[in-house]
Amino acid sequence: MTKYMIQTSYTAEGLRGLQKDKATGRVAAIKKAIASAGGKVEVACWSFGEWDALMVLDFPDDTDALALVLKECESGLVRTKTTVLISPEEMDRALAKSVKYRPPGKQSRRR
Repeated sequence: MTKYMIQTSYTAEGLRGLQKDKATGRVAAIKKAIASAGGKVEVACWSFGEWDALMVLDFPDDTDALALVLKECESGLVRTKTTVLISPEEMDRALAKSVKYRPPGKQSRRR
């Protein structure tokens, strides 16, 4: 399963709905939605600043995570930012790969 961090910001109307549902009610509702899309919640919390809520979720693949995010945004009551999270082991595997890359403006060295 792949981990995703989804940050959510509520519109004014969305905040009115949150006041009605309460934070625990929203988390319960979103957990049901996540489960119906094939995922599970690892972390659910609220935050100060640009983003009102943050969740770390597990999904089998990007399509399942995207289905959830599209449904959330379709409501017009929230906007989201989704970040795919990478484990230390995955990062090590990426670091071990050899990739041929020429940065912009750099000439390749010929021998």
